[in-house]
Amino acid sequence: MQATLSPSTDASMTPRDRQLLAHTPYAQANVPEQYLRHIVDYSRKEQPGTILVDTDSRYLYYVLPQGKAIRYGVAVGEEAMAFSGVARVGRMAEWPDWIPTPEIQARLGPYPPRVSGGPANPLGARALYLYAGNKDTLYRIHGTNQPEYIGQAISSGCIRMRNEDVIDLFDRVKLGSTVVVLPPGHSAQAGAANWRG
Repeated sequence: MQATLSPSTDASMTPRDRQLLAHTPYAQANVPEQYLRHIVDYSRKEQPGTILVDTDSRYLYYVLPQGKAIRYGVAVGEEAMAFSGVARVGRMAEWPDWIPTPEIQARLGPYPPRVSGGPANPLGARALYLYAGNKDTLYRIHGTNQPEYIGQAISSGCIRMRNEDVIDLFDRVKLGSTVVVLPPGHSAQAGAANWRG
C-alpha cells in the first residue's frame, strides 16, 4: 500500500479540545512515523464510510471513495481480550465519562465507579461505542491518555487512537457505520507491499 502523509489539521478541534489537550497530564509520545495518519491505497472491498481495524498491523482504516483510505495507528487489545468481527457504531461521545466494568476493576483496579471525561480519562477525547445488533459489545474505538502504546497490543480489548486522530475520525464517521475488526492472523496487508514511508 502506497502511503502519503495526510495534511495534519486541528480544524476539527473545538475550543474545549484545544484547552484540554494543551495541558495533558501525560507526556506527548513520539509515535513512530508509520503510525501517524496517512492517506493510503486501499484495495479491499469495504464500502466508503466503513471502518476496518487490522489488529495484526495495528492500523485502523477509514475507507474513502476511489480506492483510498485514511490509515491511523492504533493500540489494540491483548490477544485473549481483543474483539473481532463485524459491529456498528451504536453511540458516539465527546470527552466521554468512563465506567470501568467489574472485570476491569478486578484486573486493573481499583478505579472509582465513574471517571469524568477529560485529558486524564482513559477514553480520551472521543469514543465510538461498538454494537452488535442492539447490544453494546462493551468494546470501543477511543482516544487515549497513553499515546506511547500506539502500535502495540496492550489494551483491555478496546481500540485506542491518538486523541488528534480520534477527533479526526469522529468527525468523519456516521452513527450506524459498519466496523470490521479482523482477528489476529488476518491482516489487511497480506500480500500487499510493506509501507515504505
